[in-house]
This record gives sequence, C-alpha cells and structure tokens, in this order.
Amino acid sequence: MTENKLASLSTEFAINILKLTDSIKGHYSLSNQLERSGTSFGANIREANYAHSKADFVAKLQIALKECYETEYWIEIAQKADLVSDEISKSFLHDCGSIRRMLIASINTAKGTGR
Repeated sequence: MTENKLASLSTEFAINILKLTDSIKGHYSLSNQLERSGTSFGANIREANYAHSKADFVAKLQIALKECYETEYWIEIAQKADLVSDEISKSFLHDCGSIRRMLIASINTAKGTGR
C-alpha cells in the first residue's frame, strides 16, 4: 500500500519539478540536475515494484532515497541563489521530506528493522 502512495506522490512531484525547472532560466546546469534527481526517485520507486528479490527491492528504494536527498540539495541551492521563492522551496522541501520519510519506513520494513 505504501509503495502505491509513494508511486503517486513521486509522480506528482516529478511533474511539479518539470514545471519548476521550466521557470528557472539561464541556469541550465542547476535546472538539469534538479530535473534529473527530482524525476529519478519516482522511476526507482517504480522499478522497486519489479525487483527480482528483497535485496533488489531494498537497493532500488535506497537509490530513490539518495536521489530524494540530492533533490533537496538542488532545491536549497536554487532557493539560496534566489532562483525560486522561499515559499516554493519550502513546499518542495516539505514534499521531498514526506517522500523521504516514507522511503525510510519502507526500507526499514523491507529489511525487517522496523525502527
């Protein structure tokens, strides 16, 4: 059930990231990195649904988690460089944080650690 919610949230997030990067003009490197990481974790979440084993499932979710952290970094850079407003960055960071927490919970559950 959590994976379906993760898939939905990450898809919605990716669409919003694409719209955000369209609005960042003149900073191709930053917008490219943000676009790549912000859409990547959804793809990895989807890939996890077709993992060959429990270890593969966990590995895909861990990659998604790393991409989520990277996305937070690029959003913070964009905000500190005044390329996006504080309000927009806070919204994206909040959404990233929600997805990140769900990923961590899913990883822990799959590993049987249940922290």
